Amino acid sequence: MTTDLNAGRSPLDLESPHSIPVTATATPGGEAPDVDTGPLAYARAQLSDAIAVLDLDQGVYSMLANPRREMTVSIPLRRDNGDVEVLTGHRVQHNVSRGPGKGGLRYSKDVTLDEVRALAMWMTWKCALVDVPYGGAKGGVRFDPKRYSREEVQRVTRRYTSEIIPIIGPTQDIPAPDIGTDEQVMAWMMDTYSASQGYTVLGVTTGKPLALGGSLGRPTATSLGVAHVALAALSHLRRRPTATAAAVQGFGKVGRGAARYLWEAGVKVVAVSDEYGAIFNAGGLSVPDLEAYVAISGTVLGFDDSEDLNDRDALLYLEVDLLIPAAVEGVLHGENADRVHASLIVEGANGPTTPAADEIFRANGQLVVPDILANAGGVIVSYFEWVQANQAYWWSQTDVENRLRERMERAWHRVLEYAATHRVSLRLAATVLAVDTVTTAHLTRGLYP
Repeated sequence: MTTDLNAGRSPLDLESPHSIPVTATATPGGEAPDVDTGPLAYARAQLSDAIAVLDLDQGVYSMLANPRREMTVSIPLRRDNGDVEVLTGHRVQHNVSRGPGKGGLRYSKDVTLDEVRALAMWMTWKCALVDVPYGGAKGGVRFDPKRYSREEVQRVTRRYTSEIIPIIGPTQDIPAPDIGTDEQVMAWMMDTYSASQGYTVLGVTTGKPLALGGSLGRPTATSLGVAHVALAALSHLRRRPTATAAAVQGFGKVGRGAARYLWEAGVKVVAVSDEYGAIFNAGGLSVPDLEAYVAISGTVLGFDDSEDLNDRDALLYLEVDLLIPAAVEGVLHGENADRVHASLIVEGANGPTTPAADEIFRANGQLVVPDILANAGGVIVSYFEWVQANQAYWWSQTDVENRLRERMERAWHRVLEYAATHRVSLRLAATVLAVDTVTTAHLTRGLYP
């Protein structure tokens, strides 16, 4: 079926090109990848579709389907009670053809090497799509920081950093905050790396405190970018923010700020969730009041003027216009996508939608703004922070936010134009543009003999 973009609809109902089969390609870590499910399989399937559109060969697919470099380390930790525990950490550099690796560090009990590989690949595409001169990287330590004291988290951070020092640095790989980490963790990483070099190296991490070379506007950059793209997509669909009801899954680093910016733009935020549950108010939630409540209570549950939903995931299926999944990957999949009513889905999280769900959304005419576009605000302002640190000259918040808006809007229009011209989904358009950019750089450099 043909879609008329001029009528404000998206090309979601068109068939994807035939993919290169996602086979059990050998990986540098020696592990057999999960070829059926999981974030790495989803990332490789998206790459495969882009390779087919670009008419590239299997060799290019194999190069881009596997990380350039990865390191797995043991992290011995002395607990506050004297016990010793050994944690496992990873750092993966997917591709560095366009510049140093760039990507977050997450602390979570669910961290796996394949997850980190997938996230690093998505970072490669994200940086290329928004024209940031980085490659993709990602890191993770498998533990729940909420179950550890702040001093124990510091010891984990410093030992992990010391173990991966050979492969990080301001011209090699630049970590940033992600799930379970924050600006203090980045400060500890920067200090540990600097101590090993004998001088202060502000550019080794981004997302740092302002006192240590952080950038104004960095803590809210991802959220603001999500809001910019969501509002642009609403305009494309000819919908007014004040006539839009939204649900936000996840009220952490990304979801909280995105909900606030949308609320400030007039969007009616009717539901939000966190790891403990979800709340709903058909008339709309006061997001600033909710932020103040969460700062005290630690959860959205029990907020005045709202009802607690019995099932946290029920938020995904509400009768809303806009859904922002801003928690973790894989929450929208083949088993639940048909229950999602939102006509616009803007991915605040990395990889929240599986390929099976994408097909369902396309068939149902629902517009999905992909993660590598929607949540790219964080890496854009991380780049700004890195530039400022290298120049030892810091910009105003207005400068940062204006430059962020310009980059996000430029990327949005570029992806939208490609999707309309080639009659493909926004995700495929974004991935094709990014893969083409990276492949051109990779092949221009040539293969080292």
